[in-house]
Amino acid sequence: MRRKLTLQWENHTFGEFHYKFFCNVASDVFYVLQLAYDSTSCYSANDLNVFLMGDRASGKTMTINLAVMKWINGEMWQNMISYVVHLTSHEINQMTDSSLAELIAKDWPDGQAPIADILSDPKKLLFILEDVDNLRFELNVNEQALCSNSTQKVPIPILLVSLLKRQMAPGCWFLISSRPTREENIKMFLKTTDCYVTLQFSNEKRELYFHSFFNDRQRASTALMLVHDDEILTGLCRVAILCWITCTVLNRQMDKGHDPQHCCETPTDLHAHFLADALTSKAGLTANQYHLGLLRRLCLLAAGGLFLSTLNFSGEDLRCVGFTEVDVCVLQAVNVLLPSSTHKDRYKFIHLNVQEFCAAIAFLMAVPNCLIPSGSRGYKEKREQYCNFNQVFTFIFGLLNENRRKILETTFGYQLPMVDSFRRYSVEYMKHLGRDQEKLTHHGSLFYCLFENQEEEFVKKVVNTLKEVTVYLQSNKDMMVSLYCLEYCCHLRTFKLSVQRIFEYKEPLVRPTASQMKSLVYWREICSLFCTMDTLWELHLFDSDLNDISERILSKALEHSSCKLRTLKLSYISTASGFEDLLKALARNRSLIHLSLNCTSISLNMFSLLREILDKSTCQIRHLSLMKCDLRASECGEIASLLVNGGSLRKLTLTNNPLRNDGVNILCNALLHPNCTLTSLALVFCCLTEKCCSSLGRVLLLGRTLKQLDLCVNHLQNYGVLHVTFPLIFPTCQLEELYLSGCFFTNDICQYIAIVIATNETLRSLEIGSNSIEDAGMQLLCGGLRHPDCMLVNIGLEECMLTGACCESLASVLTTNKTLERLNILQNQLGDEGVVKLLNSLILPECVLQIIGLPLNDVSAETQRMVMAVKERKPNLIFLSETWSVKEGREIGVIPASQPGSVIPNSNLDYMFFKFPRMSTAMRMSSTASRQPL
Repeated sequence: MRRKLTLQWENHTFGEFHYKFFCNVASDVFYVLQLAYDSTSCYSANDLNVFLMGDRASGKTMTINLAVMKWINGEMWQNMISYVVHLTSHEINQMTDSSLAELIAKDWPDGQAPIADILSDPKKLLFILEDVDNLRFELNVNEQALCSNSTQKVPIPILLVSLLKRQMAPGCWFLISSRPTREENIKMFLKTTDCYVTLQFSNEKRELYFHSFFNDRQRASTALMLVHDDEILTGLCRVAILCWITCTVLNRQMDKGHDPQHCCETPTDLHAHFLADALTSKAGLTANQYHLGLLRRLCLLAAGGLFLSTLNFSGEDLRCVGFTEVDVCVLQAVNVLLPSSTHKDRYKFIHLNVQEFCAAIAFLMAVPNCLIPSGSRGYKEKREQYCNFNQVFTFIFGLLNENRRKILETTFGYQLPMVDSFRRYSVEYMKHLGRDQEKLTHHGSLFYCLFENQEEEFVKKVVNTLKEVTVYLQSNKDMMVSLYCLEYCCHLRTFKLSVQRIFEYKEPLVRPTASQMKSLVYWREICSLFCTMDTLWELHLFDSDLNDISERILSKALEHSSCKLRTLKLSYISTASGFEDLLKALARNRSLIHLSLNCTSISLNMFSLLREILDKSTCQIRHLSLMKCDLRASECGEIASLLVNGGSLRKLTLTNNPLRNDGVNILCNALLHPNCTLTSLALVFCCLTEKCCSSLGRVLLLGRTLKQLDLCVNHLQNYGVLHVTFPLIFPTCQLEELYLSGCFFTNDICQYIAIVIATNETLRSLEIGSNSIEDAGMQLLCGGLRHPDCMLVNIGLEECMLTGACCESLASVLTTNKTLERLNILQNQLGDEGVVKLLNSLILPECVLQIIGLPLNDVSAETQRMVMAVKERKPNLIFLSETWSVKEGREIGVIPASQPGSVIPNSNLDYMFFKFPRMSTAMRMSSTASRQPL
């Protein structure tokens, strides 16, 4: 153990400074560890587990190593711990079966450990388990499989759980480290008596680090001011190693007489200076070609490693890219490559950020592709699995900035050849971003890239075409970056926004911190965009937590006379006032047309405020959506009062509420009230049956305003659908759109629906997908569609159990009906023969159809060629790929896009980079090419 830890420590050339620093700042942690394993201390407990938690590079391994070194030197755990068994996740992942005796003896010379002596008093035995989040297996082992025999070989998960449950070595101690990404493994063994320590590089520790590093008050203050004034650099310096890189760079720039505020504005600046100084200022390097060759090989290794999920490199990997032993010694001496603390005889970059920066240079340098040997290993540990290239993309955009790029180009006498082509490509790509498969799910990653670049004209060109933006705000840094880019979005129409973690504090702020004050300033500036951006019409605020102050700031912006928002959608929002402040603000807004309060618990007070808003003569709200608000029959009286006193209200969406039949009967009475002016009602998935359909039929027969009724996904069955469709036979019925998809009816009533299709002069849209219509029912419907009096423009028949047998009749409809513009028959098994019949009609000039949904997934190549022929003959004909269920207002399983504290969805920004010819070649080569040494 002594040899293992001492060797790890000596391998880090900047260890002395960090040793002293960590000994100072981690003293409180050492104090906890000392008391925790002291059986006489009130802080200790039987079978104690100490959990040491922290993010990447937060100092978990450093703290453990220091603690063990203190124990070895007699400074900790004296007369408490006699033996330490140190296990890393990497070591455990290599094991299959083992006994406890073998596990204890693994670090002893020749495996000769005094097992009997060690296990004779387990209270003197400490197991250290590092990086639980990186284990290749779960620890949810069945209790019956646990083992108590220390010499019996068992699968390694059973052995570990047996130890953690103290079936083996009862009374032993555990020190467990992990990142917070796998908390389920921790919670499984966390007891109320255990100790849970979180490592964080706080602002106070960062200030202490800077003062310790510079040992010069003026320089330390200058550096700290630069970092504190920039949210990006503040975030960077929450990691000790990156703090060391930042201090090293700033110190060298000050030595040169440069102003750090101008030369170190972004992480790209810092990493560029770090690499340039490291590769040219140390180890007596003088030849420019050697510098450049070293940089090339380093970038080749970095990119090859990331593409193939390799962060720990073998000697073979280093030789593969052309490194010599001298090169490796140089890179180790300048703290770029260091021996791995977890993988024996392997090297890794000083921090992942440095590897990512080198990979970004490789992208723009056009280095040859290389399949490093370690990349071909079948099994990859969880911590090695690299799939998020966003930081690489951010550095690439940073290097597109001429001033930042010059740091490298001037130092190495070399211009990055791919810069101009990628600049042009990225601007063109953004112009054509509308394609579904390439559409960004959110714009946070792109905004970070642009913020890193900060060339005003380039940023304008990239975001100029954006009409819709989605951002997730979880920190001040996110707000600062988003605000910078949003101010250049001159054509923005729709803004989708999630605010999490920032305003979680609910109590009134007596003395807000500097960070909280910044949050409020940024939030006020974001909200001010709702008043200053003339093109912004829609705001979607979702999955958000607002406290009292942040809600009031938003309310002030929404009630401002300059606010031009026409649509406001709120879903999964938590507010301090229960929406009272927001709704009162909306009462003074004169531009809003559409208001959604989806996924919200609607209180009686909120209904009262809604009535007050809708009753105002200045109110322009025409569409109110209350989807998934858990509204029941007991609330339908309140909803009915909105309909009767709604003033401007024309559309009401109540999808996904358990209103049931009693609730709808109440609404129907309101719909017949002379003051009700509603034209559209959505009751999708409202737990309705045929028992409420007579009331709905009465509304359709006697009402004068309702034009659109959506009853999808309700158990209406044949009887209920007959009641709803029967009034459409009468000329007094004003309904224009009827949606009955997923209503559980059969072809037994298709003859009646066909009569409606043939005789009703006002009905324009009918959707009856996901019902058992089958070919027999389709034949009847085609009779109605061919009738010369049919005025239908749209019919939806997705997933109706149709086959090719009905396609001849349907094909005749396409050539005879002169009003039908849209037909959707997706998710039906028509076969090649049926599809060909329809294509033969579609291609004819007498077919007036403009939109068609055809099931083309399983058709032959010949049929696909015929589809292409139709598209060439009729380029304006649109082929649908979506069914009725994706239409807005029909979101049955409405769920938040993300929960507070969850991982933000992938932005799909990689489409942009991996379609760039240089990167797509690298992607192909990474899976097919042989090794290519530089």
